[in-house]
Amino acid sequence: MASVLGMLEEREMAARVRVEGLREETVRLVEVLEAAEIELDRRVIAREELVEALAVSAAESAAVTTTEGEEVAALSLAPVPGSTVPPRREGLPVTVLAPDYQRVLGVVEQQRSTSHGPLRAKEIAVELGLGTMPTKVGAVASVEMVYGFDLIRGFAPASG
Repeated sequence: MASVLGMLEEREMAARVRVEGLREETVRLVEVLEAAEIELDRRVIAREELVEALAVSAAESAAVTTTEGEEVAALSLAPVPGSTVPPRREGLPVTVLAPDYQRVLGVVEQQRSTSHGPLRAKEIAVELGLGTMPTKVGAVASVEMVYGFDLIRGFAPASG
């Protein structure tokens, strides 16, 4: 029969081996974490550079409008189709939204100002010239989900 002291020494040795293994694993994980943080930083910088380049590109390709026969150049810093929808917050101008979102909101505001009452996504799609195909109506209805306003009840984007 093994002595109690011998059993305790074996357990202590097993615990030391486990601790050493965990220390080695910790060193490895720290290295993996550092590499992941470097990759994250590179991706954040790449995204920021792209956003800046798109803004410069949009500013350079100024929108030209004709007003009473004269051409007026207006810088367009508006988002491009497919751009990310910013989180809704109080005082956020409609101009930060992609052009399609702005068009939907324009129809909602126009109909609301004429006391038209609640609008359905199908009505907005028709007003925008998209027709009544389910895919087009669904796309208009998705604006409600993404930007958080109620097309059915006719409310503009909620604040906060």
